[in-house]
Amino acid sequence: MRIFTALGIALVLVGCTTPQKPPVDRTPLPTVAAPPYICDHIPLRAVELMTGVRQPHARGDFDLSFSDGLGIGGCHIYQPTGDKKKLLDVDLTPEGGEEWVRAEIKAGGKQLPEIVPGGIGFYTQGGTVEADKTMAGAVLVRGKAQLFVGMSRGVEGRDNAADVIALMKLIAPKLITSATAPREMKG
Repeated sequence: MRIFTALGIALVLVGCTTPQKPPVDRTPLPTVAAPPYICDHIPLRAVELMTGVRQPHARGDFDLSFSDGLGIGGCHIYQPTGDKKKLLDVDLTPEGGEEWVRAEIKAGGKQLPEIVPGGIGFYTQGGTVEADKTMAGAVLVRGKAQLFVGMSRGVEGRDNAADVIALMKLIAPKLITSATAPREMKG
């Protein structure tokens, strides 16, 4: 009888344990943009590290010649399976707002480090509810060009704000071209 009791307790204990989550990959994002790319400009490896999703689905493109070189476009990145939740957005617009960025920084937004000469930007992390705690975003403006990186779902346990900033550092030099430099910076 004792054997059956011990076996029953062992089965209950095994059945009640939850499987261990795999460890969080805290590998820093690359410091140099390298292929393969999604949407022709976003390094796939960086996106996979940021989101924890392998081979995400992406839609979008960029036209860097639009509006005399200011550029326009976007890349929208989703989970590849299931309900295909949005993971990340990257948007380039020719309607930059340096004054808006300065106001956001004055209101408490954290200023981005210098990424491109003459650029100014800010970043945020987390949403207003617990489920949003892996959200992060950054805006960089130079002249009239504005680049936005918004992560809807990052990896819990990673520094999501640092990931968004690192991605901005990888893509901004290519997406915000020399045509966007303020007049006083052009030679």
